[in-house]
Amino acid sequence: MTIKLTEVWKTFGEGHTAVDALRDIDLDGPQGEFSVILGPSGSGKTTLLNLVGAIDDATRGDIEVAGVNLAALSVDEQVRYRRENVGFVFQFFNLIPTLTAAENVELVADLTSDNGADRAASVLEQVGLVDRMHHFPAELSGGEQQRVAIARALVKQPPILLCDEPTGELDFETGRMILDLLRRVSRESDQTVLLVTHNAAIGAMSDRVLRLRSGEIVEDTRNADPIDASALTW
Repeated sequence: MTIKLTEVWKTFGEGHTAVDALRDIDLDGPQGEFSVILGPSGSGKTTLLNLVGAIDDATRGDIEVAGVNLAALSVDEQVRYRRENVGFVFQFFNLIPTLTAAENVELVADLTSDNGADRAASVLEQVGLVDRMHHFPAELSGGEQQRVAIARALVKQPPILLCDEPTGELDFETGRMILDLLRRVSRESDQTVLLVTHNAAIGAMSDRVLRLRSGEIVEDTRNADPIDASALTW
């Protein structure tokens, strides 16, 4: 899906305490583009993902996804938009502690189509957790929980994938494996991916690198020849 932001601002608070998390953002992303968003803490990276994912509303400006203005959607339509079109990978895993890894993924799979159990098992195998699928979150390491969260986002094959530090809790080799998976899924399924990270090296595997500072896009670069994730080093 195409993503277009026009003169988007996001302000938290009012009056003297108001803080502009995003300032006058213009962004036009074609379908299937894999974009990496870089910037220091507090630069507005996560806020940008939340706006595109309709978790939060812009203070002013327009956000269009596949030609639909998100501000025009009702609350129910926003829920449907998130369920049918967006896969989220958060910094915090948000797994349900009383469900196994497979059940956490299957819960999302069942929202979109049939054969949820089979599809959950398949995507957990993709992220290297087929042997841990019947374990509860408390029985998994932080890196394993992150991979469950990634599997949960991938299982419904969303047109848009929003990833907030998806490799932050992973070791180097597992991180590269997950990045390779995200890149491959994006190409094979023509998914639009926005990936937030502090790791500038990851930008080399993307189609596009956006740098945010103090809520503004200060650099917008397209890679003519992205490298394979397997070649990344940091």
